Amino acid sequence: MTSESFPPHGDEPGTRPPQPGGLLDVLSVAAVVLDVGGRIVFWSPQAEELFGYSAHEALGQYAARLLVHKEHLTSVTSLFTEVMETGRSWAGTFPIRHKDGSTRLVEFRNVRLLDDLGDVYTLGIAADSTTLQRVETGLALCERLINQSPIGVALLDPDLHYLLVNPALERIDGVPAQARIGRHLRETLPFPDVDTIESALRQVLTTGNPLLDQYAVGRAPADPDTEHAWSLSLYRLEDPGGRVLGAATLAVDVTERHLAATEADRARRRLALIADASARVGTTLDVDQTARELAEIATPDLADVVAVDVLDDVLACRRSGAPDRGPELFRALAVKAAFPTVALRAADPVGDPAAYDSDRLVTLCVHTGRPVLVRHVDDEDLQRIARNQEAGTLLGRAGVHSYLAVPLIARGEVLGALDLKRTRNPLPFDEDDVILASELANRAAVSIDNARWYQSVRNTAVTLQRSLLPEHPPHLVGLEVASRYQPAQATSEVGGDWYDVIPLPGDKTALVVGDVMGHGIDAAATMGRLRTATCAFADLDLAPDEVLQHLDKITCGLEHYIATCVYAVYDPRRMQCHIANAGHMPPALARPGSAPRLLDLPTGTPLGVGGIPFDTTTVDLTTGDLLVLYTDGLVETRHHPIDQRLEILLSLLDEPHRPLEETCDLLLHTLRHPDDHDDVALLIARTQ
Repeated sequence: MTSESFPPHGDEPGTRPPQPGGLLDVLSVAAVVLDVGGRIVFWSPQAEELFGYSAHEALGQYAARLLVHKEHLTSVTSLFTEVMETGRSWAGTFPIRHKDGSTRLVEFRNVRLLDDLGDVYTLGIAADSTTLQRVETGLALCERLINQSPIGVALLDPDLHYLLVNPALERIDGVPAQARIGRHLRETLPFPDVDTIESALRQVLTTGNPLLDQYAVGRAPADPDTEHAWSLSLYRLEDPGGRVLGAATLAVDVTERHLAATEADRARRRLALIADASARVGTTLDVDQTARELAEIATPDLADVVAVDVLDDVLACRRSGAPDRGPELFRALAVKAAFPTVALRAADPVGDPAAYDSDRLVTLCVHTGRPVLVRHVDDEDLQRIARNQEAGTLLGRAGVHSYLAVPLIARGEVLGALDLKRTRNPLPFDEDDVILASELANRAAVSIDNARWYQSVRNTAVTLQRSLLPEHPPHLVGLEVASRYQPAQATSEVGGDWYDVIPLPGDKTALVVGDVMGHGIDAAATMGRLRTATCAFADLDLAPDEVLQHLDKITCGLEHYIATCVYAVYDPRRMQCHIANAGHMPPALARPGSAPRLLDLPTGTPLGVGGIPFDTTTVDLTTGDLLVLYTDGLVETRHHPIDQRLEILLSLLDEPHRPLEETCDLLLHTLRHPDDHDDVALLIARTQ
């Protein structure tokens, strides 16, 4: 066969030039051919290296005389004759004589050759016995190490087809060796991020830089229900000549470490969530706001869809103790989803009551006062979660696969339930989630309970406050009035602010605005007492300073309470207003054609200080004048100077002819802020 039988290197697409064999180079296998007489007729370069003789020195020589010691000649002649006559091969180790006179053990393989002329030759293939033994020992050791290693080992060719898989890797990922050998990496790798692994292997094959301890997570075929983790190390395999043989992967199952790290991370996130809830839930004494804060905290770290449902009787403070059996009426205070979902259409509208039968899971939760956990939701469970069949169908469309309801319990009373659903989060709720949800629910329940009772007390105080405030008289001579009372918005408290319009003899009218320091029912009750006393003294037709003097004595007897008050009497016949001030904000006067101004009155001391007289100031008025009396809650804030706020008040009075009701609304809308912590009484009068 001539060289033309082989295509030149690179003539065919995809062919590779032949590479030297690394193992043959290590062994340095020598070839020697003897004729029928035992003379050397072929002598390879490796033979020169092994035996020490050059081809010039060896060719034509009798091999036995050149290479064998005298004591071994008989044995060698017998073996040579047996190979030549019988054709049987012979293999074994034999001592030979090196050119330098030393004796070396050589591994031989001897076979008979026959050429096309019928001539017989002997081919001897030889290698140094020590070198061969070292290679054999290394191969055996490598095989044992790979097969007995507890680390999973796989060898792949440069195209990433499996060449070898050890038993440890079979045990680690559950894929048998016969299912891998010859197949591509992508066909059997149990990791979801196979693209990343393949890319990393190709990078290792290209650069030669190993990648150590690469983390991979997946589900092994032998254990598909459990998530496993492996540490992968990848490196390139080369022969002694530097030829790339392929790549090796080492895999160690680190599932326990992965689970421990995952659990530690979950514990950190749970603690962070609880800490966040402590700071963000219950920031106000408002039931609805607290419920919204709870729903926002629980989404999406704990659930994909969250609802906070409170028993309607509990919310109205009509119920105490454990809920009875039977259906329950809930009121959804907050509903939150981590992303747009049809599950929101199945939720109860916020603020509306919704009845749930006794077989519903949320009803079971409030009846027992215990969490209700459904790890894997089926169609039957959906009907027990939703309020009706239509809502259950919507939850199924949303992909609800796990459900948890925990009771809202405060001071031994079940207030309602925290309702949690998972749709996009693939993990079902577990016992750790129950503990976390219960902790959040308990913290929020105390805030909700405080808020509902506070709201109840506030409603009582507001009712009392409004019942003590007057209705406008049907007719006032020469005077048009409008008034407002607004409780504090930020604290949801009522205070002791009040106003009054009192008809007096002689067509006069008393205008009163006062402020009892403090908040709550006590302040409202004190205000009621002072208002009643003011009406009584007004009927005596006393001067404003005398009325304040009597009110001061009464206030001194009301324990620790003090109050501020402006008392004005308008006389339409003389177009005069007589005013006395007890530590109160100065009234504002707006006159057509003039800039609005604050009346310059002696401030006086608050009611309840005692022993200091008050002064009455007379102010002449004209038709169309606007007199504005107000409490400090209208103009005082925590963030602005009082002078700046008073200037804003005066700027809003630049249209004295504006309807009084509109003026009241304008002042409250402009000057009041959601974080105001004081209530407001406002009284505006226009002369006619």
